[in-house]
Amino acid sequence: METLQKKIEEASSLEELEKIRVELFGKKGILSAEFAKLKDIPGPEKKVFAEGLNKTKVLLQDSFDKKLAVLKSIALEKQLKAESIDVSLYSNLREKGALHPVAQTMDKIIDYFVSLNFSVETGPMSEDDFHNFEALNLPKYHPARDMQDTFYFADGMLLRTHTSPTQIRTMLKEKPPIRMIAPGAVFRRDYDLTHTPMFHQVEGLVVEEKGKVSFANLKAILTDFLHHMFGDVDIRFRPSFFPFTEPSAEVDISCIFCKSNGCRVCSHTGWLEVLGSGVVDPNVFKAVGYDNVSGYAFGLGVERFAMLMHEIPDLRSLFEGDIRLLEQFR
Repeated sequence: METLQKKIEEASSLEELEKIRVELFGKKGILSAEFAKLKDIPGPEKKVFAEGLNKTKVLLQDSFDKKLAVLKSIALEKQLKAESIDVSLYSNLREKGALHPVAQTMDKIIDYFVSLNFSVETGPMSEDDFHNFEALNLPKYHPARDMQDTFYFADGMLLRTHTSPTQIRTMLKEKPPIRMIAPGAVFRRDYDLTHTPMFHQVEGLVVEEKGKVSFANLKAILTDFLHHMFGDVDIRFRPSFFPFTEPSAEVDISCIFCKSNGCRVCSHTGWLEVLGSGVVDPNVFKAVGYDNVSGYAFGLGVERFAMLMHEIPDLRSLFEGDIRLLEQFR
């Protein structure tokens, strides 16, 4: 027994241990030969011999299993060491990464407004009804709420449908003058070629003493901004409706694909809608406690700009992580 255990413990490799296994536990091994003797042993002695032999087998098996675990661990360590690589070694691969097209577009927009001394403000993505709707002249049951399919939580909170709540939060904590943009992710229950449940907006707000800013200022800055983003395009302002601005306007640029001749992208109108804008409604200023002020606001979808700038036909492709699309922006 002790000799056999010592033999197991002295095994120095898995191959050597396997030979010992066959020698001890194989069909023609030592233990099999000992069990074969049972048929020749008289009845009273057979039980005692069998019990002793079984105990010996259990002890040897336990020693074997422990040694096997140790030798496997040593073998694995040797294998890992042999196959290890030095990740700090110089690589000839010269592939470069790049910002996602949405991030590139967002940065270009932010850089423009920061250069005009706009501050960049951020806010929570989970909002309450007051900041997301009521303070923006959208009281409960207002029909304009149907324009924004909203994700609600059980406790009444919601995922913000635009970054306008950041404008409300900024006005509640600061006094005019205010000159800010609010970039970030927003959420609506839409999913098709031109809509996704999550997308990005940049909204802007300027507030001054009453009479210091007007629609003319809004028109001038947006005209310059759109030329910065799209180059030499024609720009038009169309009357529209937004609950939080009055008067309000949609802003279009001449189609950059067909040069205003009419194509599928512009629905053969020669124009592309790119953002919404207007003079801030007095009810919004009333909700934040402002008096004797005037201002303007605007908002745009970053993915919409990215699609137009890079001629991407399907908005959803921006979020699919297809390396073939992303490689084009390196």
